[in-house]
Amino acid sequence: MFIDIVFDTVCPWCYVGKRRFDHALSMRPNLNTDIRYRSFLLNPDLAPQGVDRQEYLESKFGGVDQYDKIAEALIITGISEGIDFKLNKIQRTPNSANSHRLVRMAQTLGRSGTALDLLFKSYFELGLDIGDTDVLLSIAETLGLEQNETLSYLNNDDDLNAVYTENARMHRLGITGVPCFIFNDNRAIAGAQETEILTRMIDMAAAQDSEQPAMQSNG
Repeated sequence: MFIDIVFDTVCPWCYVGKRRFDHALSMRPNLNTDIRYRSFLLNPDLAPQGVDRQEYLESKFGGVDQYDKIAEALIITGISEGIDFKLNKIQRTPNSANSHRLVRMAQTLGRSGTALDLLFKSYFELGLDIGDTDVLLSIAETLGLEQNETLSYLNNDDDLNAVYTENARMHRLGITGVPCFIFNDNRAIAGAQETEILTRMIDMAAAQDSEQPAMQSNG
């Protein structure tokens, strides 16, 4: 079964959604899956160095007060999923392109999912700037990526166009928000869905997948 997870590393609901998806998948340990992580940029025009967090909140939400209401619901949801959101620690909203590139690089070790988990934790629980090269290098080291190779990769434009191209492709597919989970290229669900709903989607996709050979042989 192919499962595409469309995400942005600076999306808190993507953190919740991935945690729930991981729980759902753990309930189907015998399922053979190929998980592909797809880049989606919530702020594609953000400056490479990111922006001051307060300035960003003023621009996007019209003020901190409005954001605080959203943050309160997010923190409560996070607790139920074992996520300790520390949003007040975040000083900058980063351009997420390089963090997406790190996820892509981690694929060489089959560790894209782990890379995404570390990026989420670093940003939303530790308040680190995941647009900063030193922060990304520290995460890369934890993943087992070679430091000089990673630094060289991040300091040039390798894969940068691929991130923006994939973002554009996700928009062309009609995806307007993340997380979004796509099963076998033909069944999708968006949002940080409850684990039970994601499990049901996995089961539906698995049932459809198992029926296809029989349908083909009958044709």
